[in-house]
Amino acid sequence: MARRTSDVDILIVPGLDNSSPEHWQSRWEQRLNTAARVNQRDWSHPVRDEWIESIVKAVAACRQPVILVGHSLGVAAIVHAAPHLTPGDVVGAFLVAPVGDTAIAAEDAIDRQFMPIPREKLPFPSVLIASHDDPYCPFLTAEEYAAAWGAEFVDAGHSGHLNTASGHGPWPEGLMRFAGFLSKL
Repeated sequence: MARRTSDVDILIVPGLDNSSPEHWQSRWEQRLNTAARVNQRDWSHPVRDEWIESIVKAVAACRQPVILVGHSLGVAAIVHAAPHLTPGDVVGAFLVAPVGDTAIAAEDAIDRQFMPIPREKLPFPSVLIASHDDPYCPFLTAEEYAAAWGAEFVDAGHSGHLNTASGHGPWPEGLMRFAGFLSKL
């Protein structure tokens, strides 16, 4: 069944330090009527179990099927939260620019419990978009994640971390890809 944005609750899951107002996640949150951000107690010192709990509570509070939209450490949080979610509540995950274990280990502010990134199949359809020159996750690692999670893998070319710094503020191509993902659900 093809879905439209009005048919789902879209939960935006940013990474470390949250997404700035110029970031594509913030723009989507403003543009899409059913989108809301999963807020965290501390964006700058992420604690895995707190982030998992925030995602689980946000999903439980939704009134429609949920699509999770994660970026960077938000992708890791979604993958960690997946086993804790009520089956059927989440109908898809749009995962962009995952972070790898090496990047987590290099950032003192991030809870080490985020490592290792789980490699179990996700219980809902997903797409993973990754770049060849993302400084936070090697491309081959992102491919391995997609295969392990059962996610459709999208090669974003040389696009950096797919964030504002890499020129992906509005990111209209991402929004079109998101619409395509929804149409397949």
